Amino acid sequence: MISGMLARKIGMSQIFQDNGTMVPVTILQVGPMTVTQKKNKDRDGYDGVQLGFEEIAERKLNRPTKGHLKGQASVRILREFRAEDHDAVTIGQKFDHSIFSEGELVSVAGTSKGRGFAGVMKRHGFGGQPASHGHRGKRLPGAIGQCAFPARVFKGKKMGGQFGNTQVTIQGLTIVKIIGNERLILIKGAVPGPNGGLVTIRKS
Repeated sequence: MISGMLARKIGMSQIFQDNGTMVPVTILQVGPMTVTQKKNKDRDGYDGVQLGFEEIAERKLNRPTKGHLKGQASVRILREFRAEDHDAVTIGQKFDHSIFSEGELVSVAGTSKGRGFAGVMKRHGFGGQPASHGHRGKRLPGAIGQCAFPARVFKGKKMGGQFGNTQVTIQGLTIVKIIGNERLILIKGAVPGPNGGLVTIRKS
Protein backbone atom coordinates (compact mmCIF):
# COMPACT_ATOMS: atom_id res chain seq x y z
CA MET A 1 0.00 0.00 0.00
CA ILE A 2 1.39 3.41 -0.96
CA SER A 3 1.22 6.50 1.25
CA GLY A 4 -0.42 8.92 -1.18
CA MET A 5 -1.84 9.70 -4.62
CA LEU A 6 -1.98 12.49 -7.17
CA ALA A 7 -5.31 14.06 -8.09
CA ARG A 8 -6.88 16.88 -10.07
CA LYS A 9 -8.97 19.49 -8.30
CA ILE A 10 -12.42 19.60 -9.90
CA GLY A 11 -13.96 22.37 -7.78
CA MET A 12 -15.99 23.01 -4.64
CA SER A 13 -19.51 22.01 -3.71
CA GLN A 14 -21.56 21.22 -0.63
CA ILE A 15 -23.29 18.17 0.77
CA PHE A 16 -25.83 17.74 3.53
CA GLN A 17 -25.40 15.31 6.40
CA ASP A 18 -28.23 13.23 7.89
CA ASN A 19 -28.84 15.85 10.59
CA GLY A 20 -29.21 18.59 7.97
CA THR A 21 -25.80 20.17 8.50
CA MET A 22 -24.29 21.63 5.32
CA VAL A 23 -20.64 20.67 4.76
CA PRO A 24 -18.46 22.51 2.19
CA VAL A 25 -16.37 20.02 0.21
CA THR A 26 -13.65 20.06 -2.44
CA ILE A 27 -14.04 17.49 -5.21
CA LEU A 28 -10.82 15.73 -6.28
CA GLN A 29 -10.48 13.20 -9.10
CA VAL A 30 -7.88 10.68 -7.95
CA GLY A 31 -5.54 8.44 -9.96
CA PRO A 32 -5.19 5.88 -11.28
CA MET A 33 -1.40 5.68 -10.92
CA THR A 34 0.95 3.05 -12.34
CA VAL A 35 4.20 1.89 -10.73
CA THR A 36 7.06 2.81 -13.09
CA GLN A 37 10.11 2.21 -10.86
CA LYS A 38 11.06 0.80 -7.46
CA LYS A 39 13.76 2.44 -5.34
CA ASN A 40 15.64 0.29 -2.82
CA LYS A 41 18.00 1.07 0.02
CA ASP A 42 20.99 -0.78 -1.44
CA ARG A 43 21.01 1.06 -4.77
CA ASP A 44 19.29 4.39 -4.02
CA GLY A 45 19.76 4.81 -0.27
CA TYR A 46 16.05 4.58 0.54
CA ASP A 47 12.97 2.50 -0.18
CA GLY A 48 10.35 4.13 -2.37
CA VAL A 49 8.01 3.67 -5.30
CA GLN A 50 7.84 5.89 -8.38
CA LEU A 51 4.39 6.18 -9.94
CA GLY A 52 3.10 7.70 -13.16
CA PHE A 53 -0.05 9.83 -13.43
CA GLU A 54 -2.20 10.66 -16.49
CA GLU A 55 -1.43 8.56 -19.56
CA ILE A 56 -0.56 10.56 -22.70
CA ALA A 57 0.62 9.85 -26.25
CA GLU A 58 4.22 8.66 -26.48
CA ARG A 59 5.08 11.41 -28.99
CA LYS A 60 4.58 13.99 -26.23
CA LEU A 61 7.45 12.60 -24.13
CA ASN A 62 11.02 13.85 -24.39
CA ARG A 63 13.73 11.32 -25.22
CA PRO A 64 15.10 10.77 -21.69
CA THR A 65 11.59 10.07 -20.39
CA LYS A 66 10.89 7.72 -23.31
CA GLY A 67 13.98 5.73 -22.36
CA HIS A 68 13.01 5.69 -18.70
CA LEU A 69 9.50 4.43 -19.50
CA LYS A 70 10.55 1.97 -22.24
CA GLY A 71 8.06 -0.88 -22.41
CA GLN A 72 5.63 0.89 -20.07
CA ALA A 73 2.69 3.26 -20.40
CA SER A 74 3.52 6.88 -21.33
CA VAL A 75 2.59 9.18 -18.45
CA ARG A 76 2.58 12.94 -17.98
CA ILE A 77 3.79 13.15 -14.36
CA LEU A 78 6.16 11.00 -12.27
CA ARG A 79 6.08 11.18 -8.48
CA GLU A 80 7.59 9.13 -5.65
CA PHE A 81 5.80 7.82 -2.57
CA ARG A 82 6.65 5.58 0.35
CA ALA A 83 5.16 2.08 0.39
CA GLU A 84 4.23 0.14 3.54
CA ASP A 85 5.06 -3.24 1.97
CA HIS A 86 7.76 -2.27 -0.49
CA ASP A 87 8.60 -5.82 -1.58
CA ALA A 88 4.99 -6.63 -2.50
CA VAL A 89 4.76 -3.76 -5.01
CA THR A 90 5.51 -4.70 -8.63
CA ILE A 91 6.31 -2.56 -11.68
CA GLY A 92 3.16 -2.02 -13.74
CA GLN A 93 0.88 -2.39 -10.73
CA LYS A 94 -1.96 0.15 -10.60
CA PHE A 95 -3.26 2.05 -7.57
CA ASP A 96 -6.47 4.05 -7.32
CA HIS A 97 -8.77 5.81 -4.84
CA SER A 98 -9.34 2.55 -2.95
CA ILE A 99 -6.25 3.19 -0.79
CA PHE A 100 -8.33 5.84 1.02
CA SER A 101 -11.47 5.39 3.13
CA GLU A 102 -14.30 7.66 4.25
CA GLY A 103 -13.61 9.45 7.53
CA GLU A 104 -9.84 9.17 7.08
CA LEU A 105 -7.61 12.19 7.79
CA VAL A 106 -5.30 13.29 4.96
CA SER A 107 -2.98 16.16 4.10
CA VAL A 108 -3.32 17.86 0.71
CA ALA A 109 -0.52 19.80 -1.00
CA GLY A 110 -0.86 21.97 -4.08
CA THR A 111 0.36 25.16 -5.73
CA SER A 112 -1.67 28.15 -4.56
CA LYS A 113 -3.21 30.57 -7.06
CA GLY A 114 -0.64 33.13 -8.23
CA ARG A 115 -1.76 36.74 -7.71
CA GLY A 116 1.33 38.54 -8.97
CA PHE A 117 2.82 41.51 -7.10
CA ALA A 118 0.62 42.46 -4.15
CA GLY A 119 0.90 45.13 -1.49
CA VAL A 120 1.02 44.60 2.26
CA MET A 121 -2.74 44.98 2.76
CA LYS A 122 -3.63 42.18 0.34
CA ARG A 123 -0.55 40.02 0.96
CA HIS A 124 -0.30 40.24 4.75
CA GLY A 125 -3.61 41.76 5.86
CA PHE A 126 -2.20 45.09 7.08
CA GLY A 127 -4.83 47.54 8.30
CA GLY A 128 -3.50 50.48 6.32
CA GLN A 129 -3.05 54.08 7.45
CA PRO A 130 -5.56 56.92 7.89
CA ALA A 131 -7.61 57.46 4.74
CA SER A 132 -8.85 60.94 5.63
CA HIS A 133 -7.67 64.52 5.00
CA GLY A 134 -5.75 63.70 1.84
CA HIS A 135 -3.40 61.21 3.49
CA ARG A 136 -0.92 59.94 0.89
CA GLY A 137 0.01 56.59 2.42
CA LYS A 138 -3.30 54.91 3.17
CA ARG A 139 -2.17 51.59 1.60
CA LEU A 140 1.56 51.88 2.34
CA PRO A 141 3.38 49.69 4.90
CA GLY A 142 4.71 52.56 7.02
CA ALA A 143 8.10 52.32 8.74
CA ILE A 144 10.13 49.21 7.91
CA GLY A 145 13.05 49.63 10.33
CA GLN A 146 15.18 51.90 12.50
CA CYS A 147 17.62 54.67 11.62
CA ALA A 148 21.37 54.65 12.39
CA PHE A 149 21.20 51.31 14.22
CA PRO A 150 20.93 48.65 12.89
CA ALA A 151 20.83 50.62 9.61
CA ARG A 152 19.22 47.73 7.73
CA VAL A 153 15.89 46.02 7.27
CA PHE A 154 15.52 42.78 9.22
CA LYS A 155 15.11 39.55 7.26
CA GLY A 156 11.52 38.37 7.03
CA LYS A 157 10.03 41.86 7.29
CA LYS A 158 6.53 41.75 5.83
CA MET A 159 6.51 43.88 2.69
CA GLY A 160 4.92 43.92 -0.74
CA GLY A 161 5.98 41.25 -3.24
CA GLN A 162 5.00 38.10 -5.12
CA PHE A 163 1.78 36.70 -3.67
CA GLY A 164 0.74 33.08 -4.21
CA ASN A 165 2.14 30.54 -6.69
CA THR A 166 3.86 28.66 -3.86
CA GLN A 167 3.40 25.12 -2.55
CA VAL A 168 0.89 25.00 0.28
CA THR A 169 0.09 21.95 2.43
CA ILE A 170 -3.09 21.71 4.49
CA GLN A 171 -3.08 18.98 7.12
CA GLY A 172 -5.84 17.14 8.94
CA LEU A 173 -8.54 17.29 6.25
CA THR A 174 -11.35 14.72 6.47
CA ILE A 175 -12.54 12.56 3.57
CA VAL A 176 -16.31 12.99 3.69
CA LYS A 177 -17.34 10.79 0.77
CA ILE A 178 -15.83 8.59 -1.96
CA ILE A 179 -17.62 8.12 -5.31
CA GLY A 180 -15.83 5.05 -6.63
CA ASN A 181 -17.20 4.72 -10.17
CA GLU A 182 -16.05 8.28 -11.01
CA ARG A 183 -12.81 8.16 -8.95
CA LEU A 184 -13.96 11.18 -6.93
CA ILE A 185 -13.01 12.00 -3.35
CA LEU A 186 -14.91 14.70 -1.45
CA ILE A 187 -12.74 16.40 1.16
CA LYS A 188 -14.14 18.69 3.85
CA GLY A 189 -12.99 22.28 3.42
CA ALA A 190 -10.79 24.05 0.88
CA VAL A 191 -7.74 22.77 -0.96
CA PRO A 192 -4.97 24.98 -2.43
CA GLY A 193 -4.81 25.72 -6.14
CA PRO A 194 -7.16 26.49 -9.05
CA ASN A 195 -9.75 24.17 -10.56
CA GLY A 196 -7.89 21.65 -12.70
CA GLY A 197 -4.75 22.06 -10.60
CA LEU A 198 -2.57 19.13 -9.54
CA VAL A 199 -2.65 18.18 -5.85
CA THR A 200 -0.97 15.50 -3.75
CA ILE A 201 -3.04 13.60 -1.18
CA ARG A 202 -1.10 11.87 1.59
CA LYS A 203 -2.29 9.80 4.53
CA SER A 204 -1.91 11.74 7.80
